[in-house]
Amino acid sequence: MCSWCWAYRPVWTRLRQHLPETVKVVNVLGGLAADTDQPMPAETREAIQGHWRNIHNLFGTEFNFDFWRKNQPRRSTYKACRAVIAAGNQGREEDMIEAVQHGYYLRAMNPSDTDVLVQFASELQLNTAKFERDLESGDTHQKLGEQIQFARRSPISGFPSLALQVEGESGLRPVDKDYRDYRVSLDHIDQLLNRSSG
Repeated sequence: MCSWCWAYRPVWTRLRQHLPETVKVVNVLGGLAADTDQPMPAETREAIQGHWRNIHNLFGTEFNFDFWRKNQPRRSTYKACRAVIAAGNQGREEDMIEAVQHGYYLRAMNPSDTDVLVQFASELQLNTAKFERDLESGDTHQKLGEQIQFARRSPISGFPSLALQVEGESGLRPVDKDYRDYRVSLDHIDQLLNRSSG
């Protein structure tokens, strides 16, 4: 539910297609905004819509501004993060990430709402009863907390971010990214891998 992550998705998709087979992708959920039932303040709504317009003007990224008319927005993204974990329990983590982004940015749906997330799970043909149980389970809350703490300890600044863990080495190395060209990251990853093997 980060609009910059949505802007980066086309490049991220291409980068994944070109990564060496030896590179394993691991998604880390950053959390962004904790659970709340409070409506989003007007100034926050305006600021986020401004980000959407800015991103659209910069990259041509598509946004459905009907979201702001059809929903009661809340600054609350942890539930969508837990949905990714719950879907991951059924082997569909990446599919849920895509469902949340498409639902939010293109379908004007609110992924802060449980019923919307359950709809995504149903559309993905997940076991929805298990998904609903996992969505709010203590184990899922714990996993999200661990991922948020991991992200905060990592050498990244903001989202989206890329980092590389080289086998046999401690610590993560930040990876350069570009919102228009996947080759910037691919070249940097190659450099980091060659540097460590050389």
